[in-house]
Amino acid sequence: MFLSLCMIFGLGVIGGYAFEKMKLPKLIWYLILGICLGPSLFNIIDSDLIYISSYLRQIALVIILTRSGLSLDLKTLKAIGRPAILLSFLPACFEMIGVVVCAPFFLKISYLESLLLGSVLAAVSPAIIVPRMIKLKEEHYGNPIPELILTGASCDDIFVIVLFYAFKNLVTNQSLDYLSFFQIPTSIFLGIVLGVGIGFLLSIIFRKIKMNTVYQVILLLGVSFGMLALESIAKPYVMISSLLGIIVVAFLLNQRHKDTAKEIQEKYNQLWSGFEILLFVFVGCATNIHYAFSKEGGILFGILSIALIFRSLGVVLCILGTKFTWKEKLFIVFSYLPKATVQASIGAIALSEGLACGTLVLTAAVLSILLTAPLGALLIDLTYKKLLSKSNDLLKTV
Repeated sequence: MFLSLCMIFGLGVIGGYAFEKMKLPKLIWYLILGICLGPSLFNIIDSDLIYISSYLRQIALVIILTRSGLSLDLKTLKAIGRPAILLSFLPACFEMIGVVVCAPFFLKISYLESLLLGSVLAAVSPAIIVPRMIKLKEEHYGNPIPELILTGASCDDIFVIVLFYAFKNLVTNQSLDYLSFFQIPTSIFLGIVLGVGIGFLLSIIFRKIKMNTVYQVILLLGVSFGMLALESIAKPYVMISSLLGIIVVAFLLNQRHKDTAKEIQEKYNQLWSGFEILLFVFVGCATNIHYAFSKEGGILFGILSIALIFRSLGVVLCILGTKFTWKEKLFIVFSYLPKATVQASIGAIALSEGLACGTLVLTAAVLSILLTAPLGALLIDLTYKKLLSKSNDLLKTV
């Protein structure tokens, strides 16, 4: 196992550095490394490490969602207004519609499985977007577009992940009865209640007890894992969206303790640097590369392309009636193309839980990353100076 970890981190860091020098997302290298080390090609990874990979992916998802919650700011959301709210869910809904329209006919899967597939593909990638939007803010390009995209993308990930788990439960039950649909709003409501309760409790603890940021991070991680355990224990009786609860906890901490939340977020960013390598390498290991190059893989590529068109239409609808120029609107469309982090986090779950569509869903997730991550990153990097104006103005109304 230790030799496998040595190869994953050693080759991951070196190859990631080389990819960044080539202006390519390093996560593409992590995926390729995982495919090479995994069963599809050289089968070098220790089987014990692959066995626990699902737990490591779950930890990575907790880190992703906590970072999203800590970055959400209610005042910013209100200042940007309607476009940010619409970008939080409308492009994802359009993309899911595109998948549901095409997938049952071309892939011969059910509408429920198509919804599950669409929810995996629909999220935009914070790993690609966040550093680039921060760079634009520092260089004063396109104000307030970077803030708009950051806010919308963070909420977009949350929305899609909640839907994914709801659809996964429906596919697992193989039913569309009223009880199954009732579980979706119930799990969301209970997740929010759980998050609010724990969020206020942690807020009191952080205010009353002075502790090092490292211990605050450890406490927050421990609480997050406890919420996941609670969901598992309560599952036979009632559905609770613990992941949504984790987001709510992070959001409340950000609203009530700005400085503390910022320090915690920095530590989570450092944690993510290591888990990002593990996450994408393990997704690559689980990918059946032979399936990806089969007839079904070609069909998936076509469906992905159609879904991106639907997604772009959704983005355009979100920014209709705003004061943005056509160049700025085109840049926003480009910024909503890349996929990576969420697809890597949830793409393998259907396969690990033994769903019939598991291989298909994972292959689609990997193909979406390979197609859109470099495309979106390059479009953002190559066009922002041409499509956005440079300004030192403060946030303006859109």
